[in-house]
Amino acid sequence: MSERSRPMAGVFRNRGAIICAVMIVELIALVVVHQFFVTFDCGETADFRTCQFLQSLVARSLVMVAAFGVLVWARPAIFRDFVQSAGTATGGAWMWVHLTGLVLLWLPLLLAGPDGLVAFFHRASWFWGAGAALASVGGALWIAPGAAWAKMLRNERFMPLIVLMLAALVPDLADELLPLWDWQAITTATFAAVYWLLSVFSSQTFADPAAYIIGVDSFAVHIARQCSGIEGVALVTAFVCLYALMFRKDIRFPHYWLVVLPVAIMLSLLLNIVRIAVLVLIGARISPELAVNGFHSYAGWLFFTLLALGIVYGLQKVRWLHRDPTLLDRAAPLQGDPVAAQILPFVVFMLSSVIAQALFPHPALGYPLVAISLAGAAWYFRDQLRALSWQLDLVGLSAGALVGLAWVLLADTSGESGALTDALDGLSPLLLTIWVIARLTGTVLLVPLIEEMFFRGYVLQRIDRGGLALRILAIAVSSLLFAALHGRWVAAGLAGLVFALVMLRRGKVGDAVQSHLAANLVVALWALAQFDFALI
Repeated sequence: MSERSRPMAGVFRNRGAIICAVMIVELIALVVVHQFFVTFDCGETADFRTCQFLQSLVARSLVMVAAFGVLVWARPAIFRDFVQSAGTATGGAWMWVHLTGLVLLWLPLLLAGPDGLVAFFHRASWFWGAGAALASVGGALWIAPGAAWAKMLRNERFMPLIVLMLAALVPDLADELLPLWDWQAITTATFAAVYWLLSVFSSQTFADPAAYIIGVDSFAVHIARQCSGIEGVALVTAFVCLYALMFRKDIRFPHYWLVVLPVAIMLSLLLNIVRIAVLVLIGARISPELAVNGFHSYAGWLFFTLLALGIVYGLQKVRWLHRDPTLLDRAAPLQGDPVAAQILPFVVFMLSSVIAQALFPHPALGYPLVAISLAGAAWYFRDQLRALSWQLDLVGLSAGALVGLAWVLLADTSGESGALTDALDGLSPLLLTIWVIARLTGTVLLVPLIEEMFFRGYVLQRIDRGGLALRILAIAVSSLLFAALHGRWVAAGLAGLVFALVMLRRGKVGDAVQSHLAANLVVALWALAQFDFALI
């Protein structure tokens, strides 16, 4: 059995995880570009409410994906029949519907550019609405026929749909509860706790208790009632209720509500205190713009979502909360699924990149975080990676070296090198050494492995089902998606084309990994020699 056919045998296992992973990759790409490179205030547009709703889709999507992940993890039996039905589906026509939706989602940015979306906003909202509908419906029906979805929903009394709808409304719940969240004691306690925490890290902390203004050095924030943690309380409460719904037959009442909900709310309030303190320190010591426009906007929902998932995971370990603790280990592990090994590490790559964008003044400074995340994902799926054929491929290595050389010769990083060099100059010698080691390790070893497993191992093989037309389509789609991930579209697209041809030559993903590794090694050595890490 060839390496290409072996992963396809398990392509529909853990279908719920695959659905989430594919949607996350597309969502993250949209979020990164539109939230970090397209910056305008909703007040500048002609349709304030529509703009606010579109901005809220980030938080809604985070909560929906997390809720669906909990549903799949806690109740894997829900998707057993669905997986069997989905495994027989081709869905070629729906693939084009999905891709059309993606094109519509990206079209306003391509037509108007990052600076022209304000004037183009009213028309762009129609593109975004139609694109979201087509991408969602097309993607769902590409994965499985409508009959499979309907059967699964009927068998579960539409619980998955209800869970997703309720998850999407959590941000609205937080807004509706805000008028009731006028508890001065909580605001005062939050203010005092933030001041104490900041005082531990800075002697320049100042506060105006009457106006609820607190800051460090010249940067200050106003702790209003909405800063007292209503989003986190609403989110963890929703996930505590979701867990109770999933395991309602196993949970011991009233133990669960008397202990779990108060503890979850307390953890949420503590995390909110840490979040505000970190925001102030980022604004004072790193970048006020980053604190207000990046960390303040996205870190809250991201961190509260991770806390909610951590609480749900921890509940599985507290055996006295359940009537039958032996039922807690029923979820099937993902480590043995070859398709999960192709997709989930790439999702980790995208998520860690978004976090680095939000937390660091120059995104590249967060690369050690990205490298650690990639290493953890690769280690988790190490058995699947070992199963690949790693026979030396001199043709692939040579082709990769040529790709790397072309990437260096055609590069123009003059606009990026200065900003990155200035950011690196601010690091101590020890931190700079750690950063360089992480950057080289990630670029040369981890990124080629993670990207090739996804683009060539999953995307290309998912489309290439036989026949010249589908093979050409598979090469084109995988190369275009690869190009979209990199700043230099033409050069990256040609590199993706080379890696695809190398993989198809012997039908081994390991060959594409070797070729990509050789290309990145050439670029990394040049970048190290010139100390110009904007190349990689």
